[in-house]
Amino acid sequence: MPRLLSALLIGLVFGAGIALSGMSNPAKILNFFDFAGTWDPSLAFVMGGALAVTAIGYVIVLKRPMPVFDRMFHLPTRRDIDGPLVAGSALFGIGWGIAGFCPGGAIPALGQGHGEAALFVAAMIAGLALARTARRALMIRTPA
Repeated sequence: MPRLLSALLIGLVFGAGIALSGMSNPAKILNFFDFAGTWDPSLAFVMGGALAVTAIGYVIVLKRPMPVFDRMFHLPTRRDIDGPLVAGSALFGIGWGIAGFCPGGAIPALGQGHGEAALFVAAMIAGLALARTARRALMIRTPA
């Protein structure tokens, strides 16, 4: 139960940060990508701030012998760049640029009543299911 409560609180803080920074507003995101028109650089500052906080957090947390709610840290071990990574990154960027939502911004947008966020989340879930089905059908396994 403490682990679940911790995850809930972390999610609420993350969602509040996304909402307060305006990053749940698809128009704000799309303006970031509109270099020739109504360009809004605020997303770069939000991302830079998040990167700084995360970097400091990693330094502090990884000095601990183990996490609070687990026996070990689960950090990525792969460092190679392969086709699925590139394709997934490209699809993420294209979708973000078209819709103005990413998963982290769409969930708080649901709570703010953005109707288009519901469509995005439904499409995201369908895309995840489709990718999982395709991976199984093609027998592509990603290493753990």
